[in-house]
Amino acid sequence: MVLKRKAVIYHVFTRLFGNTNTSNKPWGTLEENGVGKFNDFTAKALTEIKKLGVTHIWFTGVPHHAVIRDYTKYGILNDDPDIVKGRAGSPYAVKDYYNVNPDLAVHVENRLAEFQELIKRTHQAGLKVIIDIVPNHVARNYKSITKPKGVRDFGEDDDTTVVYHKNNNFYYNPQEAFKIPIWHNHYTPLGGELNPLINGKYIENPAKWTGNGSRLSQPAMNDWYETVKVNYGVSPEGRKDFNTLPDGFENEDYQTHFNFWSDKTVPNSWLKFKDIALYWLAMGVDGFRYDMAEMVPVEFWSYMNSAVKMKNPNAFLLAEVYNPSLYRTYIKQGKMDYLYDKVQLYDTLKGVIQGHANTGDIPPIFDNLQDIEHHMLHFLENHDEQRIASPQFAGNAIKGKPAMVVSATSSTAPTMVYFGQEVGEDASENAGFGAPSRTSIFDYVGVPAHQRWFNNKKCDGGQLTHQEKTLREFYKNLLNFTVGSSALMGEYQDVHRFNQHHTEYYNNKVLSFVRWSPNEKLIIISNFDSFDAFGFELKIPQDVIAKWNFSNGQYQTKDQLYNTYSSILKVENGLGVIRIDIKPLESVILKVISKI
Repeated sequence: MVLKRKAVIYHVFTRLFGNTNTSNKPWGTLEENGVGKFNDFTAKALTEIKKLGVTHIWFTGVPHHAVIRDYTKYGILNDDPDIVKGRAGSPYAVKDYYNVNPDLAVHVENRLAEFQELIKRTHQAGLKVIIDIVPNHVARNYKSITKPKGVRDFGEDDDTTVVYHKNNNFYYNPQEAFKIPIWHNHYTPLGGELNPLINGKYIENPAKWTGNGSRLSQPAMNDWYETVKVNYGVSPEGRKDFNTLPDGFENEDYQTHFNFWSDKTVPNSWLKFKDIALYWLAMGVDGFRYDMAEMVPVEFWSYMNSAVKMKNPNAFLLAEVYNPSLYRTYIKQGKMDYLYDKVQLYDTLKGVIQGHANTGDIPPIFDNLQDIEHHMLHFLENHDEQRIASPQFAGNAIKGKPAMVVSATSSTAPTMVYFGQEVGEDASENAGFGAPSRTSIFDYVGVPAHQRWFNNKKCDGGQLTHQEKTLREFYKNLLNFTVGSSALMGEYQDVHRFNQHHTEYYNNKVLSFVRWSPNEKLIIISNFDSFDAFGFELKIPQDVIAKWNFSNGQYQTKDQLYNTYSSILKVENGLGVIRIDIKPLESVILKVISKI
């Protein structure tokens, strides 16, 4: 998927967005701590998200996953706390792919219709909808009660007398029953609450392999014990019982991939997940975020994504892949649009913010990813990562500002922002399962800084502090600039290393690069230092000046973030020089306005 302008994804944890309850009792129930609903994403809320500079919303936690709440009157089986993380449950332990989380509905019996209305409202606001698909694993107690006619549940037709069969959906340990993990570090389900469902047992015979690949009938506490591993036709020895892609197929388009699979017999799990994806596409969803995609064979992704693209060529396909050696395989053979740039850019930016890396570590990342830069989605927060404002990360959201400018402007790839990031949420609440620093995805909890913006559903920032308002204005200015800039969909060149060698007072707390298109030229400088301002004569190398077709003379530049800073670019003998005075944690995006 090649975009004509920058995309900005607003990643939102759906059940937390509209929650106005501020109790935040550890392990609190829905009644005690509250929960947000689909209907809290009103036209006003969606319009304000759009105004932030957003193009897509990723609604996390939509498919029906295991949750500790009694919905039996709606025909939903209770979930066992012994195999559920937290009280509200992990969004990545899906128990019914053909319906949505009942917690998110005002009227549970109409929950799917309420989500369909949310899709319509989101589209009316000019935004695209992304939801999760979790192909590597499903909830231990997967059972769809609303699946379409003719659809069979995962595992329903498995031969459980064998460890493996190509068309089994799961792997088994015949003659062994599942046992719940042995709890350590004073952990007990639901924080030790007395509950008739907590008895240290869960009936599963034979035991299935666990989602993270553990083959033990009694997985460890740190295993993904709430889930079971899906079998894609890969034997325990690693044999692939399906066709592999011909040599050179990394250069073929999705139509060719689709045609390749059209006459092939594939494992049953492939069919099930393809049908699930097409089901949600037909409902109006515009794309998917695929959880732990690298744990699933790349051939499956060729099959799945080509089928998705045949239905919607513009579908937005984002995958969680953490192994850089696999990036090109999953993009080119697996037909992914975008992958997380976590291991390289995110981890390095975090290191620079924390002081154990420097800005000189950043340009080599862009060199390494040059051929796939458009496909590497940038972010500083998501539901798995620590909040910038948490003491475990930076302790202050302001320290993330220069990294956010670099993240949002250094490539043609999409930018992602996690809800609450734009107002400095610090995730300091003890929600129950897990520890603070990450906003809980397992329990009912409020998100205080975001709640101050939400302002009892007014969505006007009425309770934000001055610092929070200022931070949100920064994000709004930055993101809106990025989605309208042609240069950010054009060329990139590092000037940091040139200035390290040719510029006095330039240092490794500062990063600089240039971006350009035929009608827009940008000089971008970020200062990661929290205490010191810097002044220097930034050099724009002769090869950049030549590419810009600039003749000798003076050029007026103007900052695009706040429109309060300007400087003169002087070109002499083909070399550009521009005076930069930059404050602590400040960034400037200087646009060349005109020749003087």
